[in-house]
Amino acid sequence: MEFFLIVNLEKITKEYTQGTYRFNAVEEIDLTVAKGEFLAISGPSGSGKSTLLNLIGCIDSPTSGEIIINGKNVVNFRDKELSIMRREEIGFVHQFFNLMPTMSAIENVSLPLVLARKNRKEIEKKSIDLLSKVGLENRIDFLPQQLSGGEMQRVAIARAFINSPSLLLADEPTGNLDSNRGKEILELISSLSKDKDVTVLMVSHDPMALLSASRRVEIRDGKLGEEVS
Repeated sequence: MEFFLIVNLEKITKEYTQGTYRFNAVEEIDLTVAKGEFLAISGPSGSGKSTLLNLIGCIDSPTSGEIIINGKNVVNFRDKELSIMRREEIGFVHQFFNLMPTMSAIENVSLPLVLARKNRKEIEKKSIDLLSKVGLENRIDFLPQQLSGGEMQRVAIARAFINSPSLLLADEPTGNLDSNRGKEILELISSLSKDKDVTVLMVSHDPMALLSASRRVEIRDGKLGEEVS
């Protein structure tokens, strides 16, 4: 079996400054994520989970260290290159869905392909197919305000998969849902990631979410600890 690293972090540090005070949100982190893995990163609030996810997602840049995504060192990428990486290779699922309130479910899902100027028929076909896979084929014209929290997260998941990413980043995907809806969302992410051959990296403090992962590590005070069994 071929072993291919989707994510490879080498000595990643992110420093912030508040007046004369400096602190490291994450410090000297080494981490690898292999193709096909479902890795969960746990830790208390303020431990550096979201900072680390933003660094891997090319939303933020490290103070020092190397971030290699699909064999590409993104640390020295320019804004345009980072934008292409986010658009074409990384999918995002957030706690608060981040849907456009004036757009229907299908328009929200389609948006990344519209921005990438893909073929209109291709956009419609892929969007309907993904909405069907997440069980929303009868909700494609509904606005976010007409959907439940679980349904909105399903739309967000469909949108995250629309560009066929190699890596899905999930930031507290069950944090705004009750336990039953949360379980459904975790099962959906796991099922779609296997079906689409997508590697998943999730940060969460939800015990149920952590159990859904194939591997788990913990972060505290910006430092990565031992793997959790």
